[in-house]
Amino acid sequence: MINIQSLKFSYRPNRPLFEDLSLRLEAGHIYGLLGKNGAGKSTLLKQIAGLLFPDGGACEVTGYKTAKRQPAFLREIFLVPEEFNLPKISIRTYVKANAPFYPRFDEQAFYSYLKEFAIPQDQQLTNMSYGQKKKVIISFALATNTKVLIMDEPTNGLDIPSKSQFRKVMAAAVTDDKCMVISTHQVRDLDNLIDSIVIIDDHKIIFHQDVGTVTDKLSFKLLGQLDDRLPILYADSSLRGHSVIMKNENMEQSKIDMELLFNAILSNRQPIQELFN
Repeated sequence: MINIQSLKFSYRPNRPLFEDLSLRLEAGHIYGLLGKNGAGKSTLLKQIAGLLFPDGGACEVTGYKTAKRQPAFLREIFLVPEEFNLPKISIRTYVKANAPFYPRFDEQAFYSYLKEFAIPQDQQLTNMSYGQKKKVIISFALATNTKVLIMDEPTNGLDIPSKSQFRKVMAAAVTDDKCMVISTHQVRDLDNLIDSIVIIDDHKIIFHQDVGTVTDKLSFKLLGQLDDRLPILYADSSLRGHSVIMKNENMEQSKIDMELLFNAILSNRQPIQELFN
């Protein structure tokens, strides 16, 4: 579905952002793309969308080289950017102007998503708040039914109820023939939504595993006290106690803590990676 091989890219000479980055993403999954600010998450999404071109290597989506920006490729991908500008028109006019480009656009589903987000159908786009505009773009993106849907910080600007609604509509939209990639620094917003985790750091992919494999190998717990006898790989202390990641030696079932895992891999990468190699 998405195949990136030995990607090289830089904004400035001799300052590479990506060097020999490779990544393969398949249909039927919602991937969470995680990384620190400046790690290159947005740049990688733009490479996938064909908005930036590789200096070396290849980036292909559904068999098309993204840099060629062929119409057949563009009809099968939609990017929800973090920052955007919408024209001074109504929602209905926006749909009428843009929906025909996407052969499987579902207008009924679009207005159903708007209802889910409590957005009036006849409202002018320029009269909306940033959060309302974001909901319109997300609704339109889902209604296109493209094979690839990528989102850059989609929960920015959404209040807590709206984030819950976002997770609900995203979970309902995934199918076996679609690949969804969500980039965010608000890691907790992806809990219970994504099924595969991709972490980017130091110009390369440092972690790529599905959630089921993670919870088979690792155990996530909240302890009252730390015990040196336990196989603890990472611990984060707070007033509630100690959130820990341990080797799952007893094959216990636990709920993944995405933020804890992200911090653990960035600070204590080697022992965790060794469990998956």
